[in-house]
Formats: sequence, structure tokens, C-alpha cells
Amino acid sequence: MSTLRFQALKDASGRKPVKFEEAGKKSALFGSNVFNDKAMKQYLTSDAYKGVKDAVQHGTKIDRKLADYIAMGMKEWALSKGVTHYTHWFQPLTGTTAEKHDAFFETSYDGSDPVEKFGGGQLVQQEPDASSFPNGGIRNTFEARGYTAWDPTSPAFIFGTTLCIPTVFISYTGEALDYKTPLLRALNAVDEAATEVCKYFDKNVKKVTATLGWEQEYFLVDASLANSRPDLVMTGRTLLGHTSAKGQQLDDHYFGSIPSRALNYMRELEEECMLLGIPVKTRHNEVAPNQFELAPIFEETNLAVDHNSLLMDVMSKVGERHDFKVLFHEKPFKGVNGSGKHNNWSLATDTGVNLLSPSKTPMSNLQFLSFFINTIKAVNDYEELLRAAIATASNDHRLGANEAPPAIISVFIGEQLTKVLAELEGVSKGKLSPEEKTDLKLNVVGKIPDVMLDNTDRNRTSPFAFTGNKFEFRAVGSSANCANAMTTLNSIVAKQLKEFKKEVDALIEKKDLKKDEAIFNVLREYIKETKNILFEGDGYSDAWEKEAKKRGLSNHKTTPAALKAKVSKKALDLFKELNVMNHVEVEARYEIELEEYTKKIQIEGRVLGDIARNHVIPTAIRYQNTLIENVRGLKEIFGKDFEKIAKEQISLIKEISAHIEGINSNVEAMTEARKKANALTDAQKMAEMYCDKVKPYFEVIREHCDKLELLVDDEVWTLTKYRELLFTR
Repeated sequence: MSTLRFQALKDASGRKPVKFEEAGKKSALFGSNVFNDKAMKQYLTSDAYKGVKDAVQHGTKIDRKLADYIAMGMKEWALSKGVTHYTHWFQPLTGTTAEKHDAFFETSYDGSDPVEKFGGGQLVQQEPDASSFPNGGIRNTFEARGYTAWDPTSPAFIFGTTLCIPTVFISYTGEALDYKTPLLRALNAVDEAATEVCKYFDKNVKKVTATLGWEQEYFLVDASLANSRPDLVMTGRTLLGHTSAKGQQLDDHYFGSIPSRALNYMRELEEECMLLGIPVKTRHNEVAPNQFELAPIFEETNLAVDHNSLLMDVMSKVGERHDFKVLFHEKPFKGVNGSGKHNNWSLATDTGVNLLSPSKTPMSNLQFLSFFINTIKAVNDYEELLRAAIATASNDHRLGANEAPPAIISVFIGEQLTKVLAELEGVSKGKLSPEEKTDLKLNVVGKIPDVMLDNTDRNRTSPFAFTGNKFEFRAVGSSANCANAMTTLNSIVAKQLKEFKKEVDALIEKKDLKKDEAIFNVLREYIKETKNILFEGDGYSDAWEKEAKKRGLSNHKTTPAALKAKVSKKALDLFKELNVMNHVEVEARYEIELEEYTKKIQIEGRVLGDIARNHVIPTAIRYQNTLIENVRGLKEIFGKDFEKIAKEQISLIKEISAHIEGINSNVEAMTEARKKANALTDAQKMAEMYCDKVKPYFEVIREHCDKLELLVDDEVWTLTKYRELLFTR
């Protein structure tokens, strides 16, 4: 097996950057493989074009006759680009994307009259087998029927020779079986709630769009080296491996010169993104060796989520062409930074205003403060639910480590805005005096743009931070589907904005307050109520953990503990009220995520046991036998004095035996714990047992294996080492 490691090293060391020539300007390539506005104008009739635009902008339903015309135009466009197949592209609750390809090609019943055919029925709805996708008990295995339905708000695109049509995925009985459906409902809820609040400030606002700009972190590892590690292949992370003498401590990789192989990979990836209309803009080295990041221009949230899901597929496929394995796991390597997917979120009106961006007028800034403070209030009231939205087995490794925010959800707004809120807290209850109104508008609210000029600091330890014109949800994991976090965030903000509108209207109608007075009064109370969620300090410190406990904030460090918030009465009522998910859909997702957690820990335990016993122990014994032969030879030569001469070898033999015993006994104990966990039928209890009784063995077994890595001859060690995985460029 050690020959595989050295062959992989030889292959990796001999790699040359894959040649890549860019096809042209990014602006000219952008969206070339997307059935976007330009393509629709060319290939659709005016009625069909209007039907799609009305569906996108106003949610108008497209009738079947119009769908036939749209399908005809879409097919002709696709055929002109060499497409042979089409698929409904959807996002089931597996965390990946799914597709079933059908050829445009059809014949008549007797095999004659071959033709390329694609109608409105095939565009609008398909019926993939739903039995083997996660459903959380919504469907029985023998009840296979599920439907994919076209989402016209996310344009069709071509990947390879396949026309991909973004769709929702629902069960035969109507429940959502995907990430997209609840997200679309949440976006509709926040649109309605935010639009109503906007009318306090601008009657012309008819629509509010939630925007998202994700930042995707990832590792690149040479494909041969990655394939030589069974744990990387099976789990996406290294379950053992001693840390390299050099890691990230010199900070020399961060924002450094991008290695040539990685740069050519990025260049080809960016071109693929341009063709697919994914507006990637930024690329750079991240903190850990062989870790990188790319980020796009902000987009409407549903489209941004689709683009991120598509991007991860494209990254892996382009990676193969450059002999790279792309790692999205949140913590693939011990001792160096893990990867996140920071979700930068804001709200924008159809009149072109970013609702979380301060302006130069008091009225615009009062609007900004309304949405700013309401978002903080939403996070304050639903911090446990936000934590649940980013809970996975892989993200548990990252949260609370030294490169990621802690599992405690808090909000960072900066020193200057904290002072602004403190001044607003002093607003008089009820009607304001003319002097107080003037002071507020001119000296507090009116000066926010000037304050913001100095409010540019950032807090890397904050899971939810205001960064100038948006909130950055930093705690989202790199492998996650953004929809999970965005469904929750947009839902809680929608709920809060609805409550805000009720309270303001009540003060106007019942207390005879002016609009501005009512808004100030409500915001003042929110500021008082949300002090516990605001934190400006070091989120990594023990002091903050103690302080957060005093404040009553949750600190769920594991997924089984965090997920309980998803099925609380508070969460169930929230999603039902907003028509985002009914109780069955929420509870199904809870069951699915618990099961996913359990299975991932189960797989990791099996893989770790296999590697420890079938790779590490045999290698250690082989080296131990070499030492034993050496001691025997010394005994033959030196006789009774051999023990003094062979002292170090004998000590090493004993040390190796102790680690072998430690591995064996703990693997056996882990296996027994796994058997007991598997006997449980309650999903929550099973996940908890895997978390509390099975997973703790991982570090114990790893410790023994990593010690043996340092003791055993490098020439016989079978597993590719950290220094090779992280520093082979």
C-alpha cells in the first residue's frame, strides 16, 4: 500500500498546469448558455415572452398553451447550441443536485418519423421516482410518485449537451421534498412583509427582493493524493493524520500568489461560470495551505442559491480536468482552518434602494434603521432556529474553532452603530417634542452616513455581523445548500416585519401618534429587548461563553442538540403562519437531518475502524518486526550487553505495542457503542448516542494512529501525510 502513496506523490509532483486559453471577454461570454432575457426575446413569441416575464415579476401562472410556445422556443435555442437532452434540475434533501436526462429525440409508435420533440407538458412538469430520496416519513418506499415543476424565476441553462430546467420537487400529496420550495415561499413572505413596511417611506415600492452574495471556501488537493486516502474518498475529510510541522502559522498562504495549477483551474472555472451566468468576481488564497475562496456579485436569493448549487457541481467537474479533488467539507484537515460559506444578505426594493444601506436623508435613514433593527430583533427572537439552520455533522467540527464563529448566535454591529442605538433608546415614550424630533432627525438619524464611513471594522468571531450595507451570516458551512439558512433567515425577518407593522399601525390609530413618532417608539422598545443578542467582543473567549449563558443565549455545540429548535412550537407556528412549511414538512426535515447526521457519523466510524486496523496496525507491525529483527541481530553480535545497546529499539517496540493495543481496544469499544446506537428506533436518541457515545472514540483512536505515524519508518507508512496533501502544489 505504501507504493500507492509514493506513486501518488510521483504523479502529483510531476503535474504541469493544465493549459487553458480564455475564449474572450467575460462580459461577452456572460450568460451565453442561459435562456435569459436576450435569448427569450430572440426565440419566443411576444406573448410567450410576456408570459415568462409576468411569471417572474408578478407570480402569474403560465397556462399550458403558452407553455407549449415557451417550450418550442427553448428547444430551438438549445438545439442551436448542440444540445441533445433535457432534464429537470432540482435540489432534493440529499444536499446535492439531481437530474434525469431525456433525449429530445422521439419516433412514432412504429419507429418511423424521428423528430426532436419537447412540449409544454415536458417543460412544466416531470415525474421522477421519489422513493429513494430523503422524505422524513412523508412517503412510503412503495409510493414512488413525486413531481418536479418548472421554476420560471430561475432561467434554464445548458451544461455540456443538456438543457437544465430548474424545478421544485414535491410529493404526490403536495409536500415539499426539496430546498427550493420552502425558500420560494419564504422569499414571497419577506417580499410581502417588507413591501408593507416600505410604504411608510415610499408609496411607490411594489416589491422587495431578498439578495444574497455567498462566499465559497474550498480546498484543492491533487486527485492522486486524495484517492490514496480512503477517508478523503469516503467521508470528504481526513479522519487521521499527524499535523504538518508547517501549517498556516506563518500566514504566508493567505492572499498570497495563487499557485499556477490552481490559477489555471480558477480561470477555466470562471469561464464556465460566465457561460452559465454565475457572476463570480473574486478569487484568492485563503488562510490554510491549499485553501481558496471565490465570491460572486449579489443576486436575487433564489437565483443565487441555484447558482451556488450549480457552482459546486461545476467546480468538481472542472477539478477533474485539472487533476484536482475539490473538498467542500467544513473541516477536512485537523490543525488548519476549515471552510465556510458566508451568506451576505440584504433587501432591495424595485425602486433601486438597498434597505440596509444608509443614505443622506433622515427619512431614508429611518427606513434603514427600521429594517436594521427589525433584523436584529428577528435574530434575537429566533437565535436557536438560526443555529439549527446551519447544523450538520461536518459544520460541528468548524463552529467554535479558531477560524469560525462560535455556536452561540450573536450580532455584531460595530461601535458607532451601537452608539446610534443607545441614543435612539432614549427617545421619549409617546409623542415627541419638536426639539426632540429635530435632534433625532438631524443629529442622530441624519448623521448615520457619516458614522458609517468609520464603521468599517469586521469581527471574524461573529456569526451574524453587519458589514456596512448587508448582514453577513458567517456561520453557514461550506458544503451546505444556502437555501436552508436563507429560508430560515427570510422567514424570521418576514415574521418580525409583520409584527413591526402591526405595532406601528396600532400606535398611529390608537395613540394618535404621527408615523415617525410611532416608528421611533417601536424601535426604541426593540433596542431595549435585543441588547442580549448584541456582542462586539471576542466570540472565541471563555468569558463570552459564560456571559452568553448569563444572557440566556443558547450554545448548542452539536447538531442533535441544535436541531430540536426546528420542531419547537415556536418554529412550527412560524413556518405555518407564513405558509413556508406545514408541520409535516418541518418535522420531515427534522427527521431527515437527524438521520443524515447519524449516517455520517456511522460511516466515519466504519471508515476509521477500517483504516486503523487494516492500514495503520499492519504497517506498525511490519515496522515493529523490522525493529525486532534488528534487536535479534544485536543480541547475536553483542550477547548479554545487547539490552544496553538496543535500549531505544526495545523502547520503541513497546511503545508501538501500546498504541496498537490502544487502537484495537477502542475500535472494539466504538463498534459496540455503534451496535447499541443502531438498536434504537427514535431518531433523536440515536443521533444523540452517536454524538455522545460513538464519536468520542474518534479522537482517541486518531491519537494512537497519529503517534504511530511519527514512530513508523516513513518508507513503509501507507497513508499520504498532511505535509504532502497540503503542500503539494
